[in-house]
Amino acid sequence: MRYAMILAGGSGVRLWPMSRARQPKQLIPFLGGRSLLQVAADRLEGLVPAANRYICAAEKQRALILAGLPGWSSEQFLGEPMGRDTLNAVGFSAAVIAQSDPNAVIAVFTADHLIEPQDEFRRIVGEAFDLVESNPNTLATFGIAPVNAATGYGYLQLGEPLSGSARRVVRFQEKPDLETARNFLAAGPERYLWNSGMFVWRADTLLDCIRRYEPTIHAALMEIAAAWNGPGRLETLDRLYPQLKKISIDYAVMEPASRDDSMQVAAVPMPLQWLDVGSWPSFAETCERDDHGNALAAKSITLDASGNLLASSDPGHLLAAVGCEDLIVIHTPDATMVCRKDRAEDIKKLHALLGERFGAEYL
Repeated sequence: MRYAMILAGGSGVRLWPMSRARQPKQLIPFLGGRSLLQVAADRLEGLVPAANRYICAAEKQRALILAGLPGWSSEQFLGEPMGRDTLNAVGFSAAVIAQSDPNAVIAVFTADHLIEPQDEFRRIVGEAFDLVESNPNTLATFGIAPVNAATGYGYLQLGEPLSGSARRVVRFQEKPDLETARNFLAAGPERYLWNSGMFVWRADTLLDCIRRYEPTIHAALMEIAAAWNGPGRLETLDRLYPQLKKISIDYAVMEPASRDDSMQVAAVPMPLQWLDVGSWPSFAETCERDDHGNALAAKSITLDASGNLLASSDPGHLLAAVGCEDLIVIHTPDATMVCRKDRAEDIKKLHALLGERFGAEYL
């Protein structure tokens, strides 16, 4: 059967100060009162049966996440004792689902994407399901046409055509330097696509790849899965999961699989409106703009100001900007941040400094 799993374990440090440990980015209701996770969950309507939908996220977020998703049961929430990157999250989910359905085909999505139109999204995902069901040794990913020379995304080098719109992936290039990213952009989307971080695969195929490429992780995941339906579920999970090597699915499986003659890695192009809301500049793309290009997500007033982002979690708080250009101004009840747009990536460094100076108080 077909399943869908949403990865919702990101910390969202580049969206500080709104994104906090107690309410990470995927749970912030900053999209007209809806969260990124709610939007991602709604996209699954009509794609797979409601009972076949799962979320993998931090166990400490269980109550908060399920409260925002009416109709989702506790068994559909796969709680990580601690984050161990994407390989372990998707491997854990596949191992648990395969316990009840050895023939499961799983689509993996993330909780920080905005994708439109949704009907076309579901059609493209259905194409990937068909491809994997017809070719069990296939790991499918979805590729996005690059619009700039981004160095924060992975790139898919495309090979020969497969069925439908799919293309063979001959190489993964994770987060290239700027010159390489510019070369990929210049080559065009017929040669290179961004790796969206969304996938479709058979659970048993993925788990076999983990067995061959990361055998220690595979052994632990199998032990967790074997205990899942018994009284030792939590003890086994809490004992083994924190010991797993922290590594991404791209480095651990997708890159070696693209070089493995026994595997077929496929890219299904997704020519849609796609936005990865992982930073304040990308969040600004979701906001209304005034005549001077200011992105506004707050009660605000500007004078001779242009190209700024003004956002507040307090609807009654007024933000005023005078003579400012290309700034990010974010207000919350206990912290306000001002940052130049071209330094947005350095918010991660600021977040680390906060922990050193103030402990967990503002994290």
